[in-house]
Amino acid sequence: MSEDLIIKHCSPTLAGLKTANLFTCVYTQKQDIECYVRSFNRRFSCKGVIMLPLEFGKTRALIYVFRPTALKRDLSDPQAQSILTSMGYKSFDSMACLTMLKSRVQMCPEFPHEIGLFLGYPPEDVRGFILHKGNCCKYCGCWKVYGNEEKALRAFSKYKKCSDIYYSKWLQGTPINKLVVHKSA
Repeated sequence: MSEDLIIKHCSPTLAGLKTANLFTCVYTQKQDIECYVRSFNRRFSCKGVIMLPLEFGKTRALIYVFRPTALKRDLSDPQAQSILTSMGYKSFDSMACLTMLKSRVQMCPEFPHEIGLFLGYPPEDVRGFILHKGNCCKYCGCWKVYGNEEKALRAFSKYKKCSDIYYSKWLQGTPINKLVVHKSA
């Protein structure tokens, strides 16, 4: 797996600005991805960042990079818990929720829309997306906005700026271990 791909798609999470990011990567051997994930987690779990494959297709893996502390906080929101309950989640423990999400990603014919909660999207936007089936949003950026447009626009701008800075630093030779910010609670 290319660290370039991680920098391109996960900079806001690496910087501690966002709960999580998701991306796909091409592979020829599943064990190569599994080996890289173990290595990544050994290097960065101490900085509060974890990588988890959510699904392996024939040639592509869906990779989730997240901050467990931020995920725990996000999933403790009553609106988030209401959405998860409506989707069949029985526990709000973040690891149990990730296990359920992984199962839903692999089994559901449609992509499970509650995944926005696992990416740090506002619950009102996730609920709006589910209720309106992705239509009638106020704005479309990193996600479809149904709630506070002004707050979402600020977040989108912050994430873009972070991604631009991180990718520029990466191209200038800054290693990924210098770009992953240690962030506890």
